[in-house]
Amino acid sequence: MQETLMLFSPPATLAAAVVAGILGLLIGSFLNVVIHRVPIMMQREVDNVCACERDEPEPHTEKYNLVVPRSACPHCGHQITALENVPVISWLVLGGKCSSCKAKISARYPMIEALSALLSAGLVWHFGSGWAGMAAVLFGWLLIAMTFIDIDTQFLPDDLTYPLLWIGLIANTQSLFASLQDAVIGAAAGYMVLWLVNALYKLVRGHDGMGGGDFKLLAALGAWMGWQLLPVIILLSSVVGSVIGIGTIIAARLGFNHKIPFGPYLAGAGLVALLYGKQLIAFYYGMMG
Repeated sequence: MQETLMLFSPPATLAAAVVAGILGLLIGSFLNVVIHRVPIMMQREVDNVCACERDEPEPHTEKYNLVVPRSACPHCGHQITALENVPVISWLVLGGKCSSCKAKISARYPMIEALSALLSAGLVWHFGSGWAGMAAVLFGWLLIAMTFIDIDTQFLPDDLTYPLLWIGLIANTQSLFASLQDAVIGAAAGYMVLWLVNALYKLVRGHDGMGGGDFKLLAALGAWMGWQLLPVIILLSSVVGSVIGIGTIIAARLGFNHKIPFGPYLAGAGLVALLYGKQLIAFYYGMMG
């Protein structure tokens, strides 16, 4: 009887998970904006800096950020109304098309919203509704944004990797996921491990094997979970990367040639390590006797 009851969450935790899921839906809509606009914002900034260095007028003078201008259809310019911006539901009601020009709206938008909702609810279910649960939800949101930006651009922006790192260190001042000492060592070791791997690769092949954003992401994961889980994260990301890499090779032979960067593998491995890393380590040592 006791084992049966353990399968169910206490009412307070269930209620908190539902609230987190609803909040995750709303944040998922905002994450779509972040994923689309942050790379554009960074490119506009680079263009303006380059123009200034050439003593030319800045090419981008209009305000463009995560709030301005309002979201609009890229095909006809129709501004998205509040009723057309309800997470998942609006996309379903509109049939995945713009209400004005009927151009197709990517299914990725509701997918990211649903992913954010499920991940938020799952993390609160796992960690509870206290500081650890709230920190874990923020961790998940940042990973979602970075994963899809990296898929689109093969770039991990400092505007997301640095906050993830510092938030992890701040969270661990209260030892939410690791001791502060382990977190600081994890941040340094996470960066240096991939930096050294890339340096050796560059020495042999003559060019970089991965971007600096990957170093910073692993450093951030080390700041959240401590240095002890870095081997687990690297192993998991390598396994996932190998499986997807085989699929990519097969897809390339079929005419599809879309490269997937290493960042999403790290993000997925980091999420698994946050949830089950200590259990995986215990299982490994148990297998080793």
